[in-house]
Amino acid sequence: MIGLLKKLFGTKSQRDIKLMMPLVARINELETGYQGLSEETLKGHTAAFRKRLASGEPLDDLLCEAFATVKNACRRLCGREMDVCGQPRVWDMVPFDVQLMGGISLHKGKISEMATGEGKTLVATLPLYLNALTGKPVHLVTVNDYLARRDSEWMGNVFAYLGVSCGCIQNWMSPSERRAEYAKDITYGTNSEFGFDYLRDNGMAFRPEDQVQRGHFFAIVDEVDSILIDEARTPLIISGPSPESTHQFDKLKPRVERLVRQQSEICSRLMQEVRELLPVVAPDAAEGEGVKAKPSKTLDEAKEEIRQRLYKVYHGMPKHKQLLHLFEIPAIRTLHEQVENMMLTDMNKESARSLTEE
Repeated sequence: MIGLLKKLFGTKSQRDIKLMMPLVARINELETGYQGLSEETLKGHTAAFRKRLASGEPLDDLLCEAFATVKNACRRLCGREMDVCGQPRVWDMVPFDVQLMGGISLHKGKISEMATGEGKTLVATLPLYLNALTGKPVHLVTVNDYLARRDSEWMGNVFAYLGVSCGCIQNWMSPSERRAEYAKDITYGTNSEFGFDYLRDNGMAFRPEDQVQRGHFFAIVDEVDSILIDEARTPLIISGPSPESTHQFDKLKPRVERLVRQQSEICSRLMQEVRELLPVVAPDAAEGEGVKAKPSKTLDEAKEEIRQRLYKVYHGMPKHKQLLHLFEIPAIRTLHEQVENMMLTDMNKESARSLTEE
């Protein structure tokens, strides 16, 4: 059945690709037209895009034009020699259709799976440029310092050509140097550097000017399975001297103790009231507990009051000693199961009613 449905409607990936094909065709059409523009005109697209965004135009409306601008910039850079991590490198990359689709997926917040050699580094330039037009911070998270530096210098040539600044965070940088890199339109770095800078900004910086990051708007995570699964198993822990103690244990401990004591007193009172009703619902057990009969309650009234008190105590202090002791009495245990089932049924009905209304 699953195979038949896939043949009829295609897989989720195939449907997504089909939806992106018109965008890819539009990008290529625009890029062909841009090939006849002067360099000044093409570079002027960045300022024009920013003005349109400032006037209220949605960012997604610029996607095709921005992607076409990046593709054309890559085409114009072909053959130019550039320095990347101290090594000369000749630019020879122009985004293919599959890379355009990868960029569209990343901009829309989806995962783009590409094999080694398919140009993931170049793919990232498309959504990075588009989102950098907003003036808000844009980050690319990668797995080590070398890749962060290499990619920022390599792809930074495209951004610089279009008038967009690109920075890189390295482990050895001072706070002032980090602040300068975060101030740029696009910032490359590792997950640990971004994470520790966030922790320092929110736990060790006592003035806004001491913070290095300028907010969070859009980020692309390279090797997402490694960073969000494998690397995420190791928590980021940071500590440092504090000019004044923020410890509140001594202040909060008496309040918590008083709250627990009051809760215990209430639960004990409720359990004593249950014990007083035992002769009505379980005469044999009451006799064994040494509780004298109180005929003022009918059987139904006694059961209802016991159910209410059992529910309160069970959800207030489920390990209350008197409660656990009374659960050994079959009649009490039955009443407890009845009230739990009734409450669960009512909650299910309420949830179903809410879903129906929605």
